[in-house]
Amino acid sequence: MPWASGDLWPFSAVRSLCLTCSLPASFRFLPPVCPRTLPADCGACDWYRRWHRTLVMAASKPVEAAVVAAAAPGSGSGVSGGGGTSGPGTGGLPRWQLALAVGAPLLLGAGAVYLWSRQRRRREAGGRGDASGLKRNSERKTPEGRASPALGSGHPEGSGAHLEMNSLDRAQAAKNKGNKYFKAGKYEQAIQCYTEAISLCPTEKNVDLSTFYQNRAAAFEQLQKWKEVAQDCTKAVELNPKYVKALFRRAKAHEKLDNKKECLEDVTAVCILEGFQNQQSMLLADKVLKLLGKEKAKEKYKNREPLMPSPQFIKSYFSSFTDDIISQPMLKGEKSDEDKDKEGEALEVKENSGYLKAKQYMEEENYDKIISECSKEVDAQGKYMAEALLLRATFYLLIGNANAAKPDLDKVINLKEANVKLRANALIKRGSMYMQQQQPLLSTQDFNMAADIDPQNADVYHHRGQLKILLDQVEEAVTDFDECIRLRPESALAQAQKCFALYRQAYTGNNSSQIQAAMKGFEEVIKKFPRCAEGYALYAQALTDQQQFGKADEMYDKCIDLEPDNATTYVHKGLLQLQWKQDLDRGLELISKAIEIDNKCDFAYETMGTIEVQRGNMERAIDMFNKAINLAKSEMEMAHLYSLCDAAHAQTEVAKKYGLKPPTL
Repeated sequence: MPWASGDLWPFSAVRSLCLTCSLPASFRFLPPVCPRTLPADCGACDWYRRWHRTLVMAASKPVEAAVVAAAAPGSGSGVSGGGGTSGPGTGGLPRWQLALAVGAPLLLGAGAVYLWSRQRRRREAGGRGDASGLKRNSERKTPEGRASPALGSGHPEGSGAHLEMNSLDRAQAAKNKGNKYFKAGKYEQAIQCYTEAISLCPTEKNVDLSTFYQNRAAAFEQLQKWKEVAQDCTKAVELNPKYVKALFRRAKAHEKLDNKKECLEDVTAVCILEGFQNQQSMLLADKVLKLLGKEKAKEKYKNREPLMPSPQFIKSYFSSFTDDIISQPMLKGEKSDEDKDKEGEALEVKENSGYLKAKQYMEEENYDKIISECSKEVDAQGKYMAEALLLRATFYLLIGNANAAKPDLDKVINLKEANVKLRANALIKRGSMYMQQQQPLLSTQDFNMAADIDPQNADVYHHRGQLKILLDQVEEAVTDFDECIRLRPESALAQAQKCFALYRQAYTGNNSSQIQAAMKGFEEVIKKFPRCAEGYALYAQALTDQQQFGKADEMYDKCIDLEPDNATTYVHKGLLQLQWKQDLDRGLELISKAIEIDNKCDFAYETMGTIEVQRGNMERAIDMFNKAINLAKSEMEMAHLYSLCDAAHAQTEVAKKYGLKPPTL
């Protein structure tokens, strides 16, 4: 089934049909909490990331964003005068809307990793002080009471207690004096006062002492003395292990010191302690996870061993192209006119041609030998050199070697004497590669050039239509799909994707009549093309989005009937069981079946890992993420998977250090 089809492959960064997961990328997702959550695009595309990472933040409740005033006592960047709080929250915006407004995820790949929907439901049930069910301010709460308890409270009577109170009183007075200096911007004097408070404070007064260290750290922060900030915050956390302010300030110091791992562990602890209610800490978590992921992926991807995808994956990819000479049966388009009426007969390769031998290997599904045979044709500058260059480039892309693919694609594009369809196909694939590398302008130029040189090529409009969807140019996308359908009326995939484009436009615009029209369009597509699995898949995702779970399940069953070897259908059906019936066992059974069918299905490993995190099985989750990393087809996809893995690992470390664990399934 050409779901992954080369539609926009090898985009792993931005694409509408996902070659990585072999399903329409527009709906590659984990179970959403709220039907208003925007649909996803794909594992590595930005829209998907925002949705996937924030799916548990999708309840229609206001986001409690921390608005921290610099140098304000008690704020995130100030000092503690006694159990300080952050400023007011934004209020009123649904979380998913704020996530889109800021243009970045609130939680990294671990949106689902960090928090499961049960926690959200418990919060909703627990307190509904206003219509949103959340408090309007976004306080940072000191989990173990006031950082600076009222003087004299809890002290025993007697002269010893009197002396102790005097000592603590003097420490508090020094701290208060330091706070005044801090507010006045006199940070060196503030540090001296906090140091005096530390020296005067009785050693058994852990909470008070931790406050003094944290306040001194805040002063050091204003002077950008990050090492001292980290040291004082460490003292504060040793005295009060769940001191949110100290943990968050130390996280920021570690960020400045480029200690990403330590930063991630601290901010993970903060997110858990705050119940994922503070935007500032969640954005820092997202930022450091991205940096870690990119850093690790860059090194890993550079040294990775090329890995050929599964045969089903490769066939799905090639089946999406209708005007691609190299994906047609052997010698089609290359034979003389008198031979064309013999296409049905088996052809024997008589020429000593590396390209023709490679085509024969393609028909035999002996894919590992194709690149070497194409190289023989290229080195010999044989009759089929242009075809060999394009076929070799295509397989370089399939194994994730874009650097090797680009020179071959460039040569084909610049061969003016080459078949125009070869050049157009090379432009489509190079345009896809540019999108993977987040260069949409170059990608658009290539698609437009392909349309200019081969205006009757349906593939160009099909793929460019998907590009337009990804660029939120839905009307232009529909125009391209219409042109593709005009040129290829039998193109079921283009018709299904047109329905999806219209559905997406209606859904994001909250237009119920247009949503119904798009759903009716899906019905017409599957009626007209009952053997088109893509139509059922896209329709199933739209039905899921509309919470018509039973019918969506039926559509997935039809997909499986048509293509029982497509692993990702089982993954999506498994996810549906979690969302629909909360049937964890059945969901895991189906995802395990996907891995059994295709042990190179990275989407299955990624999904399994995410679910294992939600179950609290961190070691197994990390193992699943590592397997997915080894199968990643692009550096960007690999970076995302490393982010998931690092998020799980950070939770493991936080659990060991502080005994903090998010709720599990």
